[in-house]
Amino acid sequence: MGLIKLSKRQKEILEIVRTSGPITGKQIADKLSLTRAALRPDLAILTMAGNIDARPRVGYFLNRNTPPPAIAGEIARKLVSEYKAHPIVIQKSASVYDAIVQLFLEDVGTLYAVDENGHLAGVISRKDLLRASIGGRNPEELPVSVIMTRMPNIVMIGQEETMLEAARKMIDFQIDSLPVVKEADKSTNTYTVIGRITKTTIVKAYLEIAGL
Repeated sequence: MGLIKLSKRQKEILEIVRTSGPITGKQIADKLSLTRAALRPDLAILTMAGNIDARPRVGYFLNRNTPPPAIAGEIARKLVSEYKAHPIVIQKSASVYDAIVQLFLEDVGTLYAVDENGHLAGVISRKDLLRASIGGRNPEELPVSVIMTRMPNIVMIGQEETMLEAARKMIDFQIDSLPVVKEADKSTNTYTVIGRITKTTIVKAYLEIAGL
């Protein structure tokens, strides 16, 4: 497995597991002053990526140059198409205010902006909307196209890629959500959004495969 760029929290988890493992999830959460629920996505991603391993009634321990754990091997064969959720999209011409309303009505962390042809045009996160709402401009007059992350800087995934690859992309780019896309026109590099994968999706897949 190649090197993966970890978030600050994930590096802290690995260090705790390295120095104190085997260690339970609750003990790790206590050391980081976090709830177990807040820690669960990072533990799941690190386990699936093969950085750490876990055993019932034992806890988490460092995976020292051993083959990926059984669960990681299983999820490496699971396709995004099996777990993708319905994408939450918004027109790129919509206002920041409309985006904020839709974000909270749908209870999601990311919106995908599409153009008039329904092709992916941008990604809008909670942080983008927060920055825009306190930036001094009227959110009802500011279009999301001004604040969104645009192509070619959007991190995407195809439905025939694996859930392990989705986890790797989230770690590498330190993001919480991936738009699942299919190519609409290769010559213009345009894509249609057909789903989404989030950290919650990754955790659910892990728990399902682990039989928990």
